[in-house]
Amino acid sequence: MNAITVNRLTRRFGEFVAVDDLTFDVREGEIFGFLGANGAGKSTTIRMLCGLLKPTSGAATVGGVDVGRDPEGVKRRIGYMSQRFSLYERLTVDQNIRFFGGLYGLDRARLADRRRFAIEIAGLEGREQMRTSDLAGGWRQRLALGCAILHEPRLVFLDEPTGGVDPVSRRQFWRLIDQLSASGVTVLVTTHYLDEAEHCHRIGIMHAGRLAALGSIDELKGIFRHRPIVEVQATNPVEAMRQLDQMPEIEKTSVFGTAVHAVLRPDRPLAPAALDDRLRRAGVPVTAIGPVQPSLEDVFFEVVEAAGSQHGRPAEAASGARP
Repeated sequence: MNAITVNRLTRRFGEFVAVDDLTFDVREGEIFGFLGANGAGKSTTIRMLCGLLKPTSGAATVGGVDVGRDPEGVKRRIGYMSQRFSLYERLTVDQNIRFFGGLYGLDRARLADRRRFAIEIAGLEGREQMRTSDLAGGWRQRLALGCAILHEPRLVFLDEPTGGVDPVSRRQFWRLIDQLSASGVTVLVTTHYLDEAEHCHRIGIMHAGRLAALGSIDELKGIFRHRPIVEVQATNPVEAMRQLDQMPEIEKTSVFGTAVHAVLRPDRPLAPAALDDRLRRAGVPVTAIGPVQPSLEDVFFEVVEAAGSQHGRPAEAASGARP
């Protein structure tokens, strides 16, 4: 069963096409991730699916409701956490929970139960009377998630929910997302953090408003099935990359942390030992070299580069943490 079905969804702002002809679906209980650089169209897409922005053309159903015909019906069925902090900072933790409980129409008994739930997942026991503005970023984001799902929706939309949050809090937040999915809740999340995308069951990579690739992590990594990747650790990675780019056996290179990833041409195999020898003879000391499995970062840059070449729009690197 599909929780979300999207067919040729498009959004224009004047002459600018922010989302261009998207078609995909999201299964019930799935964690579906939109990965892309800032400006790729992720947030615009999620706003249309939440009934906050009317599509220019195309169609989408969310929880069986047409987003174009009944946006209010969509809003009643979903939980939504925006890219920016969505709570009222002058209110206390408890006041925010009670305010959102009232918006969702929860009766007194249900609100009391869900209030305990929101405080527990946020880790704010004993801090209920703190002003929200005084909370650390991780606490605030977990509280925002708790408020977004007070009414126990079966569909949750999270728009870059961990921006500006420390790594430990990000990990805790994703544990909550995993728990939601395990309970049957469908989660659509946008992110530009490559390591976060590894938690998703399937990923859609967006570039310039288009869906450049779609699939599970393993399916996406399959684009390198016949093109080996060699990782080179060198004392001068910039010079190592320059030398590698001049070799006819090398299709492309990219920086991966402090190392260089070199994609070998499938029709011109080259053993790592031979590659090591060439670099050393070129005056580039190599500290380690060997084949590696493709990372999601390798996939992302491959897909975005290909999409940029195809549509004549420049490819942009994803910002944020490395896998």
